[in-house]
This record gives sequence, structure tokens and C-alpha cells, in this order.
Amino acid sequence: MTSLPLARRHFLVAGLVGAPALLVSGRALAATDPFALGVASGEPLPDGFVIWTRIAAEPLAEDGSGGCRTPVPVRWEVAEDDRFARIVARGDATAHPAMAGAVHVDVHGLRADRPYWYRFVAAGVNSPTGRAWTAPSLGSDPAALRFTAATCSHWEWGYFSAYRHMAAEEDSKLTLFLGDYIYESTATGERAKQVVRSYAMPEAMTLSDYRRRYALHRTDRDLQSLHAAAACVAIWDDHEAQNDYSGIWPQDVTVSPAAFAARRLAAYRAFCENMPLRLSQVMRPDGSFRINRRLHWGRLAQFDAVDGRQFRSRQACIDGDQASRRGRIAPADCPDFTDPSRTFLGFEQERWLYDGWASSNARWNLLVQNLLVAPMRFGTGDAAKLWTDTWNGFGAARSRMIEAMAGTRLANPVTLAGDYHSWWMTDLHQDPDKPASAPVATEIAVTSITSTPPPGEGIKAAMRDNPHIRYFEQEERGYLSVNLTRAALNARLMAISDRRSARATVRMLREAVVESGKSGWA
Repeated sequence: MTSLPLARRHFLVAGLVGAPALLVSGRALAATDPFALGVASGEPLPDGFVIWTRIAAEPLAEDGSGGCRTPVPVRWEVAEDDRFARIVARGDATAHPAMAGAVHVDVHGLRADRPYWYRFVAAGVNSPTGRAWTAPSLGSDPAALRFTAATCSHWEWGYFSAYRHMAAEEDSKLTLFLGDYIYESTATGERAKQVVRSYAMPEAMTLSDYRRRYALHRTDRDLQSLHAAAACVAIWDDHEAQNDYSGIWPQDVTVSPAAFAARRLAAYRAFCENMPLRLSQVMRPDGSFRINRRLHWGRLAQFDAVDGRQFRSRQACIDGDQASRRGRIAPADCPDFTDPSRTFLGFEQERWLYDGWASSNARWNLLVQNLLVAPMRFGTGDAAKLWTDTWNGFGAARSRMIEAMAGTRLANPVTLAGDYHSWWMTDLHQDPDKPASAPVATEIAVTSITSTPPPGEGIKAAMRDNPHIRYFEQEERGYLSVNLTRAALNARLMAISDRRSARATVRMLREAVVESGKSGWA
């Protein structure tokens, strides 16, 4: 396996963060920089990956175009070295106004399990340089994979310093975005007085609105450095469209599913335009969107990325509520919690997932999804209550999933989650009422990059009634760093010093291990 010298990784990060204004990654800037939103890569395969940029000389243009109002020719290059002395693939693309200038190139014909460098050229200007690793060949048995994971990056509540530290993780070959990459709303009233930096935009409702949100996030140099440093796999949660929506149902009871449909489609399109996705896979000819996909890292790991919002049943336990369809804490005897007709993933996506598990020969099987899987019960007996927006609200669907893990004898299943702005490490049991039984799977939910945490007192007080929850912490913002080997999954919970500081430092908050062949945290 080819290793990447420190100097190469430093070049990628420092080229964006610390370079003089007129020289970024060795490129001269035009008066208006067509690459103001940087570059990115994603979806690594053994023979290639997707590279992305967005031609946006006016990143925050009111019409959402980024200034791309006519087609722009774009040249792309992929090389075996960061100086592009050994170019191995090149071609031409076009930035179209219909995609707000976004360019997605699905590069193939590369060698497996090695780093490549890529760049674009438009209007006589070179883009920043990005780096991406190809995945190992499907039949290979790589010894290890280092990756990071992040979620919940609200522009207004802090700086993206955690992204800078993720980019500096020397050996990381993959970044997972677990949802809430952007937020659709803007703080108002008293909350507006607490913001660190304002969106200065109305709540996103249209395609132009969502495009501007992504453009604003992509102007952040720490986020640009992360995207330039490693390929990513991204899924959405709710805030890419609207808080707490569930399937076709918006949170506002005065808005019909039909009226919400146009907003949701606009949000999905903006996500696909602004992420380095394989568009032929996620944007369907009929105008629909499918973001579930499966990636392999040789025989070491299978990553199943799923959509936990689009195909869900409505929020649980909302009958009689004339004010909101939002998630809530509801009595545990609410029939929605055990209704087998309810689904979290949609029945078609459930079948796709379980079939993939049945055929998996990977040592580790990682589920890349958006919400906490483990049950979380507040109180006991008749007084017990559950939070509805997580898998709690879809208890029968959760049981089907864990039974599928057990029934397929899935090797080392690990679920990853975001959403709740806090750290959770849990053991997943086939019968959640039997915590002494052997776990079927292991779970880790990642804290937020900047978003405000939930109140922790009530959750901590409920820990005694939830022994399967091995660790919970809500005060720290940060990201997850994972070293995956044949023998173990080593998770490092990384915490930044202050979300309100653009130069926040980082430390390891906790380190934990899952041993191969032994589900549950050691």
C-alpha cells in the first residue's frame, strides 16, 4: 500500500488555509475567481472516483447561479503526483447554468488503492489541487483504513475549525458526512443575538435559496481544505430540506404534503449538485432522487449509505396535534412505536439493505445513516416515554433491521449516526429489554461540528434505565476519527476547544474499541 508523505498532505491543507491571497495551491487568481468554492472528490471505487467543482465567480448571487449564467468550458486533470508531472487522465467538461455551474466528473481507469491528485482549469485559471484515494480492489484484503466522520455544521453557531483538524489527519483516506451539512433556517429574534456569523439569508424554500446556502458553506476555507484532502461519502438528514420532516410530511401542519413536495425536491437537487456524487446513480431520469449506495474497501469494509428521511412514515404519535408534526417525547405505549406497517428507510430500501448484507463478505459492515438507532427510554413502567424522531419512532422497523443483521450473520456490524449534537456509544441488542444478552451490533453517534447540544441533565438521569448506552456526552463539539483494521475498530472522539473560535484547538476526548468478532464496545 502506497503511503502519503506528510509534506504532501501539508501541501493540500496549508495551500488553502495559510497561503497568501494571490497564491493558493500554486495558482494565480483572476479578478473574479471561478473556483471560489474549491474542489471536492467522492464515491471512491477501485478504478476511480468523482471529482467536483462549481464555477462560481459570484458565489452568493441572489439568483443562486453563482454567476454561472452561460455554459463555461472546464478542463480537468488527474495525476499521480501533486505537481502534475505524471498526468494519467484528463478531459473536458462544461459548467452549465442548469446545474448552477456544478461540474461532476466520474473518473475511471485508475489504479486501485493509491492516491491521486486532481485539478480543474476554467477561464485561464487553475483550481486548487485536491487529493483522493482509490479504493482497494474488491478481492483484496487491506490491513487498515483510516477515516473521519462529521455531522451538523450550522454556519451561525460557530466556525468550522473541526473541519480543519479533520483535513490535517494525515492518514485519513475517506470522510463521511452524516447529514445536516447545511441548515435551512436563519436565526431570528433573540436567537439572532447569539450567532457567531449570520447566514444573512431568508429561510431556504426554493432551489436558488438552497444553492446559496451550499455556496456560503463552501466559501469556508476549513471546509474547502477538508474536501481537498480526502474523498467523501455524504448523506442528508432533515436540515438539508426542513427540520424534522418525515417522508412526505413537513413539520408544519398547515402545509400539505403536496405543497411540501416542491421544496423537498429543490433541496434534494441542491444537495446532489453540490456534493461529489455519481449523478447517474442519484439523479433519476424521472426527476426523483436516490442516495442509497454501497461502497467497498476491499474485503476489509462494506459501507452502506442510506436515506433516512425521504421514504419514512410520518412522525410517530402526532394524532390530535393541531400545531406541529415535529418530533416529540411521547408515552411509550403509543401504538406507532410498534406498528409493523411503519418504516424508517422505506420498504424498498430496507430490502436493498438486507440483500446487500446477505451477500456481504466484508470483515466490517458499516451503516452510514442519520439518526440514533438505540432505544432511549425516559422513565419506567406506565410513566415511560420515548423520543420520536430517532429510530425510537419506528420501533418495528428497527427490530426488522437488527433481526436482518442477526439473520444474515453479518460480520461486525457498526452503525454510524449524527443529528443529536452529542456523543453516543451504544450496544444494539436483538431484544432491547434484555441488555445482558450478547449485542448484535455496535453504534456510535457523532457530535456536531457547531450545532447547539441538547439539554444533558434529563438524558444523563435516564442512563440507569438504558444500560445498553455505554457512553453519552453533549458538551463537546468535534468529529469522529476511526482506524479500522482486521482485528478491531478504534474510535477516537475528537473535541475542539471552542466552536466560537476560528482557531480552535483539538484534543482526544475519548478512545474506544470494538474487537472483530465481538459486537459491542469492549
